[in-house]
Parts: sequence; structure tokens; C-alpha cells
Amino acid sequence: MRIQMPAQVEQIIRKLNENGYEAFAVGGCVRDALLGREPEDWDITTSARPGQVKALFRRTIDTGIQHGTVTVMIGRTGYEVTTYRIDGEYEDGRHPKRVEFTASLLEDLKRRDFTINAMAYSHETGIVDEFGGMADLAAGVIRCVGDPLERFTEDALRILRAVRFSAQLGFAVEAGTWKAITVIAPNLARVSRERIQVELTKTLLSDHPERIREVFETGMSPYISPVFATLPQGRVRIPATLPRVKYVRWAAFLRCACEQGTTVFDGKMGEATGNTDAAATAVRILKELKMDHDTIARVKTLVSWSGVEPVAEPEAVRRAMAQMEPELWDALTELNEYGAAIRAQTAKIRADGDCLRLSELAVKGKDLIDAGVKPGKEIGAILARMLDHVLAHPEDNERETLLRADGFETDDFCQK
Repeated sequence: MRIQMPAQVEQIIRKLNENGYEAFAVGGCVRDALLGREPEDWDITTSARPGQVKALFRRTIDTGIQHGTVTVMIGRTGYEVTTYRIDGEYEDGRHPKRVEFTASLLEDLKRRDFTINAMAYSHETGIVDEFGGMADLAAGVIRCVGDPLERFTEDALRILRAVRFSAQLGFAVEAGTWKAITVIAPNLARVSRERIQVELTKTLLSDHPERIREVFETGMSPYISPVFATLPQGRVRIPATLPRVKYVRWAAFLRCACEQGTTVFDGKMGEATGNTDAAATAVRILKELKMDHDTIARVKTLVSWSGVEPVAEPEAVRRAMAQMEPELWDALTELNEYGAAIRAQTAKIRADGDCLRLSELAVKGKDLIDAGVKPGKEIGAILARMLDHVLAHPEDNERETLLRADGFETDDFCQK
């Protein structure tokens, strides 16, 4: 079987070979190529030591040279080239205390996590598959290389990676590997929250986001965060058709903290909704997982509006749309599965160019200052009052109309 590799990868492997070293594409790129997927990255493993790799290529970066990794730059793209190695003792449940370079490809492959990630390839040798990775790919199985308890004891993050690969590939976790996950689950407490968040995010962005349930089923959830563990997993419903956007998928997952049922929004609720408690829970979980502030804010909005449905009338829909950015409204439309009537109202409001936020208001702060209003809170209050008016009467979003309606009626001013 011949795998199509980027020309740059072939170039690196060929140069290493020409100088007497073994070299192979390895890991996820081989797996994805065999599955007919486009690999995100192409990693290379070699018998050459880091210094020998650096000597062969003009531009290199010492990415992780203490662990044998050098990044070879070709154009603007970097390719990680790592020396065959044997990992020493994992003293913290995440990282080896030391690594030992080896001349054996097999020794390097046997330290890897799953069989489907423990294959290597070169045009000259073909596929090197000592642990049944191709068979597991064909069977759709996630299986550890060797003893799963040993692999997971070395690095507890691997138990979340098992779930993530299950979700990304639609594979089942092999029984022995699953059992080992349930045993090692407490070791997740030793893994950084950021790394856990990254794996959970990749799971939610996959083709099978619903498999995040496996985090609960294997007993991992209490060691992710105490609040995370309280989520009612029976309510987890994440349609794979949702956009592959981080804040959308996280909101779809965390809305399971909401009570079931629909709240009707008639345009008179202001910013208040029926799911403020669920939103607070979502924020707490995401903060514990060290999520970025922008994602947290967007998830908070979407979760607070989960199950809230506007009356399918222009003013109610305008007022709901005004509570959030346009892309958040579109995401909410999908999350709450709004029907044709609300979608039609949304399209008409946008086509008509109705004012939905202060930045679209015909009157600006400068207009009020010119009218004699002192800078300060009063200007904000007047603009908010005008916005409230045009949400009900979009046809009035004209400078003179709004100023007259608010008591600014001098002909001289309206002609400025």
C-alpha cells in the first residue's frame, strides 16, 4: 500500500535516508491517511539524533530537543522530526522523568498510546504495524498498545484521548481499554485543567459529540471538576449537525443543566430569561477548565436563552435578536430549533435593515451633546430609550424623528 505524502515530508525522509538514517512518517498522519482523511500534521520519526537532524537541514527549531524533537522548517511550514526514544518513569502521571534515545523503531512505537497511532510508514518500507493498528482501524476499535493500565498510568490524559478518538472516528473503545479507564480515572486530578479542556473541546467538535457521555460512564467526571460531575448526563443532546464552533458545541452540551420545557419570550422580559442558574453553572464549569473569556461569555448567553422562544412576531423577534451578536442569534436558532416563522421574521428584519443595537441608531451621542445634553449617564439613558422605541417602531429610526420624539424640537437643531 502506498500512502500519498506531502512533497516536503518525502524530502525530509529522503534526506535522512541518504545520510544513513532511518526515517518514517508516524502516528496520527499514518492513521488518517489510511482512513482516507486529510492529516492535520505530518510527524516524522528517525534514528538520527537531534544534533544530526539539525546538521542536515538549514532551518530548524529546537521545539523539544530534550525529548528528541526538532522542527524542520521548509518554507513557512514546520515538520516535527523526533528521534526514536524509550520513555523513562512517568513520575507525575503525565511526563516521563527522562527519555532514552534508541536505534529501534519498534521500541519507539511500543511506547505510544493506541494501536491506531502506533504505525509508521515510508515508501521504501511500506507500513510498519507491529501492534495490529490496521486491524483495529478496520474493526473500528480504540485499543491500547500493550497493557492499558500501564499506558494510562504513564499518562492519565490518555483516558480522555481514548474518548476523543472514539468521538472523532466513530470507533468503540475495546473492553480491556475501557475497564482500565475506569480504574485510572482518579489520576485525571493530576492533569492540568487546560489539557482536559482541550480534549473535551475536540470531543465536542467531532462527528460524534454525544460520546462525551463516556466521560460520565467511565467515572471520569468527578475528577474533571465537582460541578462538571453534577451535570445530568441523561439530558445530553448534541446534534452533530450543529456548526463545528467551540462556543456552540459547548453551549449545546452545558444546556443540559437547564430544566426541560420552553419559556415564551414576548419582548417584555428585557435581558432576563428563565435559565440564569444554568448559565451560572456553565460559566463556573468553563472557568474551572480555564476556558478563554470570549467563549465563556458566548456560552453564557446561549445557555441563558436555552429553551426560550420568542413569539413569532416582529417586535418580539427584534428584541430577542437585540440581546446578542448576529452570529449568536443564528447559533441560538439552531440550538433551540426555532421554526420557520421565527426564521422568516429574522430574514425580513435583516433584509429591512431594522435597528437592533445602539451602533445602528440614527442618533449618536454627539447629536445629543450638540443639543445641549451634558456628557455622562444621561446621554446613555436617552440613547437606550430611543433604541427601545425603534425596536418597537423600526420605521422611526431617523435622526429628526427620534430627536423630536424625545423633546428636541428646535428647527435650528434639526437642520444641523
